[in-house]
Amino acid sequence: MAAVSISSSPITQVSQHAPVNTTLQPQLLTRLLLDLRGRRFSVDRETIMNLPESVLLCLFPNGLVLSRQSQAFSDGGENEEDDEVYGVDFDPECFAYVLDFFRNASDTFYGTATSPGLFAAQQHLLDGSPSDFGPSASQNPLLTKQAIIVLREELEYFAIPPKNGKALTDEHGTANQALLDIKHRCGQNVMDKRNIFTALQRNVHKENNIAEQHLIDMLCMSGFNRDDEWGFRAMEPSRCCISSIALVLLKTGIVHHPPGPNGERPVTIDYNQMATAQKLLLFWRKPARKCWWDGLEVDLAGPGEPSLPVKLWARRVWTLELSLV
Repeated sequence: MAAVSISSSPITQVSQHAPVNTTLQPQLLTRLLLDLRGRRFSVDRETIMNLPESVLLCLFPNGLVLSRQSQAFSDGGENEEDDEVYGVDFDPECFAYVLDFFRNASDTFYGTATSPGLFAAQQHLLDGSPSDFGPSASQNPLLTKQAIIVLREELEYFAIPPKNGKALTDEHGTANQALLDIKHRCGQNVMDKRNIFTALQRNVHKENNIAEQHLIDMLCMSGFNRDDEWGFRAMEPSRCCISSIALVLLKTGIVHHPPGPNGERPVTIDYNQMATAQKLLLFWRKPARKCWWDGLEVDLAGPGEPSLPVKLWARRVWTLELSLV
């Protein structure tokens, strides 16, 4: 193989000591202005970084650069960042629900200017013995951060209409009004079923899936209740798709009791619950996904209408994640 002269290499011909123009260094953005389907949100960088990974992937599927790539086109104005609007195809009501939950959880844990938080009352736990929380209590994030369980569902539904010849598509595959009406009714039928665990529990009974039952049990031990409903649930525009999300505070086993007669706030620890909570740390910044099909016979007839049986199939994708704020 012939050797390549260093002087003739196109890579090394570039000067290694080129002057650096410090005025073109990236400038970190302190706030982002997001346009979610026509509704604008001004969000600071720290809030964005604390959002669940699975939500960030939906907001910015192509990634997000939190700095200016160049100041060459900057006018240096104070409101310069407001001119950069990021268009995001995400439900604004869902985003508001997530922001409000995370903000309230943070205020409760860390406190506000007028109210102390839970963290101040449990700081002494950081001095616990290594045997209490593993190698070092100070390295247990459940003692210093507020943990939030994030459960999302992306549901696509498909309807098999009755064989009466009314619900059809034309030669171009466009649905007629009867078929559109069936799809709309199917979507509303699924929307009305807001219980989180009903579909998964049905799948457990159908296939005797012990792993799925353990998943339900673990979530219900860690903050959910078996009859909980989705915190947010809505149909995606122009799609047979329903997006849902539920957020709950992780039960860490740290129990804050009512203030005593001298104003002290006693704190006790359920070590069994702490051990269960630590298992969920596996999902911190590492979302886990589960997909399954769910089929049901439903009657879409309205009051006073003849029976309208439809086979309704749903493809459900769950994403489970733990966030620390």
